[in-house]
Amino acid sequence: MPRSHAPGSSPTAGLIFGLIITLAAVVAYSWYITRQISGLRAVQNNLVDRNRKDSLQLLRVQNDLNNIALAMRDMLDNAEPYPLTAYSAQFRQIRSDLDAAIRQEEQVSVSTRTPEQREYLSKSLAQFWDAMDRMFALAASGNEKEARTQIQLSLQARQEALSTAVARLLVQNNEAQEQAASQVREIYDRVERQVYLFLAATLIAIVLTSLYLIRANRRVFAHVAALSEQRSDLAQKLISTQESTLRYISRELHDEFGQILTAIGAMLGRAGNHAPEGSPLRKDLQEVREITQQTLENVRSLSQALHPVMLDESGLESTLDWYLPTIERQSGMRIFYEKTGSPFALDGTAAVNIYRITQEALNNAIRHSGSKEAWVRLRFSPQSLEMEVEDKGRGFPAAPTGRQGIGLVAMRERAELLGGTIEFLHPGGSGTLIRLRVPREKAGADGKQNFSAARG
Repeated sequence: MPRSHAPGSSPTAGLIFGLIITLAAVVAYSWYITRQISGLRAVQNNLVDRNRKDSLQLLRVQNDLNNIALAMRDMLDNAEPYPLTAYSAQFRQIRSDLDAAIRQEEQVSVSTRTPEQREYLSKSLAQFWDAMDRMFALAASGNEKEARTQIQLSLQARQEALSTAVARLLVQNNEAQEQAASQVREIYDRVERQVYLFLAATLIAIVLTSLYLIRANRRVFAHVAALSEQRSDLAQKLISTQESTLRYISRELHDEFGQILTAIGAMLGRAGNHAPEGSPLRKDLQEVREITQQTLENVRSLSQALHPVMLDESGLESTLDWYLPTIERQSGMRIFYEKTGSPFALDGTAAVNIYRITQEALNNAIRHSGSKEAWVRLRFSPQSLEMEVEDKGRGFPAAPTGRQGIGLVAMRERAELLGGTIEFLHPGGSGTLIRLRVPREKAGADGKQNFSAARG
């Protein structure tokens, strides 16, 4: 008998732990990706977008400064017929647009702009407009020559300084935009690496979980196989014990009780011979002797039903030749018996199990089918022995609990002990066909199965 295997620990705890780790990794990774995306959005909003808007305003400022330079060049042109004061309206318009551009640029300027740069641009622009106002004041007072001198010596230089400052700011914005683009690329590269790492970690976790499940399943299946083997051994022992008990009871009934009843019958016969002819006592003794003889026949029938002696002495075929007419007579069901093929010698254990399966199948047909006819077919082939029991009745009733009856379970157990297969079929949608198929090497007299081995 195989050793009992202690059941392996349940994989539930490990799987729950793995699930928790996986969920924690997913949550942590999701949080990380969210942080990276938020950082990327901040970079885009705070640097890229603001740089673009700031550059647009600086270009606007630069365009206004260029318009101022063009206007001052026209003012210095001696061929120009207009006085300097005629340009005051144009400069007011440029100043208004330039002030608006400066205000908007201060609102969207990037955080990298230093306070000194902001103060320099604002102060330089204020000084330029103060100088411009003084120049127009001189022109209005009739000193156009001095006013043009102010344009050449002061205003053009201030305008160039402002253009240079704005150009530097544009260059600085371009550099900041390149840095922002570099940061965005770094974030994308970092996220991409993390995605690959997360996928690799996930695959590793899946592989480890699969290996753990395979190992746990192998342990479970090994335990189930051990339990199945133990169950098979137990079934062999139970069937062996049952057959041994039935054989013992059958022999006791046949030998002990049969001999006792035979002796009683003989004694009653001798006592009746001593009684006077025609006397009431002789008649009573004869009646008792007949009852004893009937009881002896019932005991012998019961003995044969428990374990037919001819199974051990004559084999399965002779036992079926005796049993089928007997059960036909007792049940009233007509039984058709067909035997085909070249018979071969059967092992004692195989003969007993095949007989018991046939007996149980016929009992089920008698009890449940409602049919008045049944067919028993015994087929011998070079490879196997096949036994069929068929009826045309209503088949097996459904068990209230949804489980098979003990008789069907016993038939399956005996078929497994024989190394064969048993099928419960419903051919044509009605009736029941029970088919047992046993390999010849398991059923033959040279087979290895025996009840003594089962008891060992």
